[in-house]
Amino acid sequence: MTQAEPTTLPKEPENGSKGRFRPLLALMPFVLRYPGRFLGALLALFVAALATLAIPLAVRRMIDLGFGADAGGKIDQYFLAILGVVAVLSLASASRYYLVTTIGERVVADLRAAVFARIVSLDAGFFDSARAGEISSRLTADTVQIKSAVGSTASVALRNTLLLIGAMAMMVITSPKLSLLVLIAIPAVMLPLFGFGRAVRRRSRLAQDKLADATGFAVEAIGAVRTVQAMTAEEAAKARFGSAVEEAFDAAQGATRSRSFLTAIAIFLAFASVVLVLWSGAQAVLANQMTPGTLGQFVLYAVFAAGALGALSEVWGEISQTAGAAERIVELLHIEPAIKAPALPLVLPDRPRGEVRFESVTYTYPSRRDAPVLNDVTFAAAPGERIAIVGPSGGGKSTLFHLLLRFDDPQSGKILFDGVEIANADPREVRRNIALVPQEPAIFAASIADNIRYGKPGASDAEVKAAAETALVDEFVRNLPQGYETPVGERGITLSGGQRQRLAIARAVLRDAPLLLLDEATSALDAESEALVQKALERIMAGRTSLVIAHRLATVLSADRIVVLQKGRIVEEGTHAKLSASGGLYSRLAALQFGEISAR
Repeated sequence: MTQAEPTTLPKEPENGSKGRFRPLLALMPFVLRYPGRFLGALLALFVAALATLAIPLAVRRMIDLGFGADAGGKIDQYFLAILGVVAVLSLASASRYYLVTTIGERVVADLRAAVFARIVSLDAGFFDSARAGEISSRLTADTVQIKSAVGSTASVALRNTLLLIGAMAMMVITSPKLSLLVLIAIPAVMLPLFGFGRAVRRRSRLAQDKLADATGFAVEAIGAVRTVQAMTAEEAAKARFGSAVEEAFDAAQGATRSRSFLTAIAIFLAFASVVLVLWSGAQAVLANQMTPGTLGQFVLYAVFAAGALGALSEVWGEISQTAGAAERIVELLHIEPAIKAPALPLVLPDRPRGEVRFESVTYTYPSRRDAPVLNDVTFAAAPGERIAIVGPSGGGKSTLFHLLLRFDDPQSGKILFDGVEIANADPREVRRNIALVPQEPAIFAASIADNIRYGKPGASDAEVKAAAETALVDEFVRNLPQGYETPVGERGITLSGGQRQRLAIARAVLRDAPLLLLDEATSALDAESEALVQKALERIMAGRTSLVIAHRLATVLSADRIVVLQKGRIVEEGTHAKLSASGGLYSRLAALQFGEISAR
């Protein structure tokens, strides 16, 4: 078996102008999920653009034909017509704003859900290298930037692009000669957009990365705030975060400086071209080569075109910035987990028994290929059997659970569950048949009932309470003001170690899986808490296959069999009585621990 390479978080942005805005195109499937709103927004954009382009036509007729002695009625008609066009423009603009904004909100909500779904599906190797703060930054700050682009910037870009194209077409129709002057100026305006757009995108990506670094440190420091305070490291933490924030500010300032410079150049060139055209047109009117109304119409279209071009210069910078944020989001969406279900997964038995078998399993960490964590490990657990796994720290005990849950694959050998090699099965199906009680259980900032319900999402209140009673959780819940609805704080900060451990056991009870994995579930507890947790564990292990990792040998005396691991190899296997009498490693460990207990 070949071990999959661990999934990592990409860091380098894509180079080259060809792929500059490819991340934005990758967002289109999220937009096209709502074709009605999308087409409605496009229609509103077209109507608003046409209404805007119709105004200069009415102005021309009013100037050329509406100021005679008998023109009072015509002026009224022209102004009424302009008022009608303005009404259409306002309605179309309001519709565009509503549709585009709601599309932006909806797309970002879907995008966040898709990114989170991708993140939680990634393998354990990804989270060994990725920082939670950086992932959080991508999930929040970057998606906010995208929401602004989809909900506003894209609309402004489309509207001004339509105005630019329409205004230029009408300018050519109105006066080909003056239009030639404008066409000469356009390249001078557009070139800075392309030249500086890449710099803006690169600096915006850098700003987002620096912000993610600052967020990553903040998440770590806040999560360990008691350690920070205990070590009186507040000033050092503030200094480090302040430095990270300043770096993020400097990067953002650089991106803003580029955008400002780009905007200034584009607007100046755009409106300077209008001034030049206006001067040339005035000369044509004086020479009777053009009517004043025609010049007014052309100038309005030129102003529309210049305004649209100036707006596009600003939008271009925003789009470049959004491309950097979208790139970071798309990177997450494109990551493929190293551990996933095969194309045609084997199906586990309908009635799982909880039989486990390791056959010549060898495993090494990707960073330490020359030092196997497990070396040619072979053992089996029959349905309902209770097996204790003991040995010195670093011997590979927890790695057995890591591989059995298929967080990674061994380099060689097989792991079978109920006769099915787990590498050929769907990892989720394998995990559904396993209940884990870790040494340090993950407790979420929710109620006690919700934390227990993680073992079986959708479980009823009665099922949750039954599991809690089995795990002896009800013993301390009775004294809480809100009972099972009592919030426990982030990481269960309001609970003791024994209470958190019993919550983890309640989850395992609720899961009702045929295979139970206990990873040193009592090692960090005091004697009283250990006795309560051990009592709860005895209840849950009844009738299930149980693999128990323990440093305290007193917790494994009732095991059917004991497997002793040392430096990744099984060196002994048997009952407590047999191994104690053998004079091997287990005998020495037992003599040391039980001797200490007796001395006390």
